[in-house]
Amino acid sequence: MEMDKLGVITTFIHNIVVYNIPLLYGTVGEIVVEKSGSLNLGVEGIMAVGAIFGYIVGCYTNSMLVGILTAFAMGALMGLLFAALTVSLQANQNITGLTLTTFGLGMYFFVGNAIKAVRWPIMSDYSSIKNGFADIAIPGLSQIPVVGKGLFSHNILVYLGIVIALCMWYYLNRTTPGLRLRAVGENPGSADSVGINVKRTKYLHICLGCGIMGIGGYYMGLNMSGSFSSACWINGYGWIAVALVIFANWNPIMAILGTFVFGFFNTLRVSGSSLAVAFPETLGWLAAVPTQLYQALPFIITAIVLVVTSVRKREGSGLPAALGLNYFREER
Repeated sequence: MEMDKLGVITTFIHNIVVYNIPLLYGTVGEIVVEKSGSLNLGVEGIMAVGAIFGYIVGCYTNSMLVGILTAFAMGALMGLLFAALTVSLQANQNITGLTLTTFGLGMYFFVGNAIKAVRWPIMSDYSSIKNGFADIAIPGLSQIPVVGKGLFSHNILVYLGIVIALCMWYYLNRTTPGLRLRAVGENPGSADSVGINVKRTKYLHICLGCGIMGIGGYYMGLNMSGSFSSACWINGYGWIAVALVIFANWNPIMAILGTFVFGFFNTLRVSGSSLAVAFPETLGWLAAVPTQLYQALPFIITAIVLVVTSVRKREGSGLPAALGLNYFREER
């Protein structure tokens, strides 16, 4: 009986990671974009485009690597479109981002329904995709009691997401290109005056950040076994990722913690009843919580985060000073 309880806890921890990783991709990608001074509200649509193309191309080529690269490339192309409209043509960033969400979701359903009408690729039919998405236990760490299998036995995209978050933190804080990017996000006019190519910096990092978002969408598609239906695989995660950027204070490492918290609340929706059965004396009340509340919890927490951070003082915040402001070089 005791082992069963430990198994429930292990499964709960494992599922937290499963639910938080796509949010991590979206959040880290948006942090990179926003550090350039661009506010992109199209995360939902970008992740959807990366998901549908990454999954289809990955299956047809029977290659996990090709799927990842395709998802990144399609996300980057969406970023290129955003950059062309907001950086070169000076379009309103908020409206452009919302338009990308609509465009991306439309493309997701258009391509998905078109492929489904012919022959939808079933993930289990492609050995390289199926095996490539299987859990890989980290020797030693995965043997730690209770938390070992929960935290250190996951598929390759989970580990890739953590590595990307750590690399982006190092890039933003310890490299010359990363510091130049932050300078552009804080004061593009000053950055321009010391020889930094503002337009090129924005283009490169908007595409990079959106490419990372695309991989997160691909992960969600694989996590749902590639089952295409009337509901989008992304299911609002893109909007939560936008809010998590603020929660993480524009810090990729803090994004790991922030998305883990959101993954915890999301996992309650699936595993709350199991915890209630395993620990009736302390957690039995979880069984009485309506499923609808569990589904709404991530969005409720998102709203709370936005309210709290909106009244937080600027000191100590990682918010780029020029975020959302188009840069007119002639007005420098």
